Amino acid sequence: MRVFHSDSYEVPLPPGHRFPMEKYRLLREALLERGVLAPDALTESTPCPREDLERVHTPRYLDALFQGTLTEDELRRLGFPWSPALVRRFAAAVAGTIGAARAALHDGIGGNLSGGTHHGFPDHGEGFCVFNDIAVAIRVLQASHAIRRAVVVDLDVHQGNGTAAVFTGDDSVFTFSMHGEKNFPFRKQPSHLDVGLPDGTGDAAYLDALALHLPEVLDRAGADILFFQAGVDPLAEDALGRLSLTQAGLRERDRWVLQAARQRGLPVVLTLGGGYARPLSATIDAHVGTYEVARVLFG
Repeated sequence: MRVFHSDSYEVPLPPGHRFPMEKYRLLREALLERGVLAPDALTESTPCPREDLERVHTPRYLDALFQGTLTEDELRRLGFPWSPALVRRFAAAVAGTIGAARAALHDGIGGNLSGGTHHGFPDHGEGFCVFNDIAVAIRVLQASHAIRRAVVVDLDVHQGNGTAAVFTGDDSVFTFSMHGEKNFPFRKQPSHLDVGLPDGTGDAAYLDALALHLPEVLDRAGADILFFQAGVDPLAEDALGRLSLTQAGLRERDRWVLQAARQRGLPVVLTLGGGYARPLSATIDAHVGTYEVARVLFG
């Protein structure tokens, strides 16, 4: 399994900022230390070219990002202070998802130790998502005729509103989001299929809902590749979650998605998505769990 990372890009954040930027480095180190990945499986990604970003994002938004002219309202919505390093870091994360997608087409699975930034809209970012890496990767693959159809299985606790908006009215990409109904974003964008769950859902009800809907999603999608937004913020310890899943429940979730893809011969792209547990080690353990499940199923 080839896996891409971009945690060497340092992004200056003010003291006390709630986004856990260090989790990307800590996850990479944990995967190596625990023997889940070998060093030669890892490739550092560099920022993708603007022409790739333009397949999804508007020129005005990209100009404002690259020139540092986002308004205060736009920065507040994004959740980050602007810096050149911020743009480079998130452009590298997009490149990581593109690389992971190409690896998946070749090997059956590929991973990005970042990405899953599903609140990125064509004309703005929000919720800590500067670009929409999954959407850009899909458009890059489609433009090169590497794929015709894709499915996005988004199991972050927050609805994938940006991804849904990008692919509204596009039958070549099926978007599925299963999320906390009362959680951010409070104004949802309609995916091809949305499943909103109540606070405190827990493992059993969550897995029942996934078992009910996942086969339908894959049947309807008729996809050539699956992008798995494997956010671990449904975890009970997560500060922004509230779905009350356990580590074992998350691993079972991952096993169901990855096993379903493998049984159908569907290449899988793993992206991280959210994870804001206290302590952060619980988030790291959950992300490691996703890769452990992937190694068992895909080798």
